[in-house]
Order: sequence, then structure tokens, then C-alpha cells
Amino acid sequence: MKLTLSEYQRTTKKLLTPSQSLGLGLQPQRLMLLLVGLLFVFLISLAVGSVNIPLDQILIVLTGGEPERAAWVNIILKFRLPKATTAILAGASLGVSGLMMQTFFRNPLAGPFILGISSGASLGVALVVLSAGTIGGTLIAGFGLTGDFLLAGAAATGAGFTMLIVLFVAQHVRSSMTLLILGLMFGYLVTALVSLLLYFAVPERIQSYINWTFGSFSGVTWDQMPVLGSVVIIGWVIAFLLIKSLNALLLGEQYARTIGLQIGRTRLAIILSTALLAGAVTAFCGPIGFIGIAVPHLCRSLFNTSDHRVLVPATIMMGAIVALVASIIAEVPGNNIVLPLNAVTSLIGVPIVVGVILRQRNIRKTFAS
Repeated sequence: MKLTLSEYQRTTKKLLTPSQSLGLGLQPQRLMLLLVGLLFVFLISLAVGSVNIPLDQILIVLTGGEPERAAWVNIILKFRLPKATTAILAGASLGVSGLMMQTFFRNPLAGPFILGISSGASLGVALVVLSAGTIGGTLIAGFGLTGDFLLAGAAATGAGFTMLIVLFVAQHVRSSMTLLILGLMFGYLVTALVSLLLYFAVPERIQSYINWTFGSFSGVTWDQMPVLGSVVIIGWVIAFLLIKSLNALLLGEQYARTIGLQIGRTRLAIILSTALLAGAVTAFCGPIGFIGIAVPHLCRSLFNTSDHRVLVPATIMMGAIVALVASIIAEVPGNNIVLPLNAVTSLIGVPIVVGVILRQRNIRKTFAS
């Protein structure tokens, strides 16, 4: 028996808007403020670094004018702008993919890499980088294995292969919890294979692999940007098309089925979008942790809603902001020191998750089965 539209809307409203006094009227204003914050942090990321550049000179360069110092043009357009653009694409992708995974698995600790996508990408990079010193080292070294394109290609291949396995398993597994467990087990298996490769690899290659695992937004060039941007945009489009389905899943799969939602197709679409977003980011930036877990919680707390009509655009912008802030901190403005990006994202993400969980009393209601 199916629910009528009015019954579904009433039930959804009770779950999605725990504070009726806020309503949805203020949400567009908050989204606009979030967009303004994103633009501000974006300009700050272009201004600060080992060489600080005034904001007015940033605007002059971006509008095609001549700044006070000619060197600032190269610094901004060739180094800082592609890095900031990459941070926006990566942070937004991890944020929205983490949101979909938390809703799909009804688990507040789920992240974009929970299905083993990151592990598959890591295995691809490990096979290329670590085997270069042991198997056919002279021949493979001639192709520049540590170059950005080859690392990205290896990670994309590993992530894509993992995605195909997950999609195949998803078609034959009805329970989301079973799929979650299988994804975790596959991740552990791949991690074990990477550990074996690390054990037998030469020290130089181990260091190259470790540097990749630190994560970085600075490795993407303008030549690579169209590839990263295209994949990310496809993943975003799928996420926006899934908004109604994600809201239905908040009520449980039984409710979703009663309103006519095809769980199998929805599951495949969510996994495909997450795999594209997480796989692309991992391929070009390395395994960036904690943004995908922390950002959805931060947005739920700030907007006081679980409605994906608000959360999807909010997590895209908030993920971009968090990634830009992490990138700025990792650069240690005014110094030539560059901190590991994953260490910075963890330092930012852990307090956010802990603080939100301690304050948000209705978190059990949001993810209740």
C-alpha cells in the first residue's frame, strides 16, 4: 500500500524540520551568506602564502589588469588560482559525497571512502610507485612514474576498478548494512595488499608513496583541471537529481518503497555519484580525510535541518570553505613550510564532529533505523 502525497509530505516534514520556528524561510539567506563566505575565503587563499599579496591587487589580476608587481601575475594565475580551484572542487565533492553516504547507510560516521574507493585508488598508486623500484625499474622509470599525470591515472584506475566491483556487488545485495560491511572488508583487504607492497619496496619509492598519502591541492595543473572538473560536475548533477530520493531514505527504506521509490536504482545512483566524486578527488589530490565526515554534520547543525534541498548545496559550499581553510593553514602563511594536508583536515574535522555530536541531541532521530 502506497502513501498519498499529503501523507508523505506530513511525515517528511516531521522528520526533516525538527525546529518548526525556523522554517525554510531563513535557509536561502543562510545559503547566500555561505556563498559570500566562500568568495571571501577564496580571495584570502589567493592573497596569503610565502608571499602575501594585497586583496586589491588580487582583484586587479583576476580582472586582467596590471598589478604593482609583475611577478604577482604568475604567482596568482599559475600557482594559487589552480590550487584554490582544486580545493573548491575537492572540498565540495567530499562534502556532498559524505552527506549521501551518511544518509544512504543511516550512519553519522559514514564518509565518502567507506566503500573502499580511496583504498582502491591507493592500491593503484602503490602498484605503480612501489613496483617501480623492484619490477622493471629501469624501463618504468623512463616514463616519470612520480609525475602528476601518471599518479592521477593510477589512482583513477584503482578507484574505477573498485567502483565497478561495488556496483556489481550492490546489484546482488539487498541490505545496505551488508553492502557497508562488504565495503569495509574490501578496504581492509586492499590496505593489506598495500602493506605488503610497502614491505618489499625500496625506501625511495616508499617515500614517494607516503608523500602522495599526505594529500595536496597543488598538484593539479590547468591541463588537468578539465578532467577533474568534468567528473566532479557529473557527480554533482547526480547528487542534485537524488535530492528527493535522499529525503525519502531518511524515513527508512520501507517508507521509501511505499511512495514508489525504486531502492535498487537509487542505491546504484548514490554509489555511482559517490564513486565519481571520491575517486576523482583521490586520483588528483590524494586521500583527503575527514572533510566528507565533518562537513555534513556542520551543515546540519548550522541549518538545523536534514532536508537535502538545503543540505546538498550547503555541503557543496561548506566543503569548499573547509578545504580552502585547510589549504591556507597547511601553507603556513609567511613561511616556506608546507604541512601535510591530511593532518590539517583531521585537526579541523575532529573538533567539528565531536562538538556537533555533543550538541545535537536529535542525531539519533536523524539516523534512526
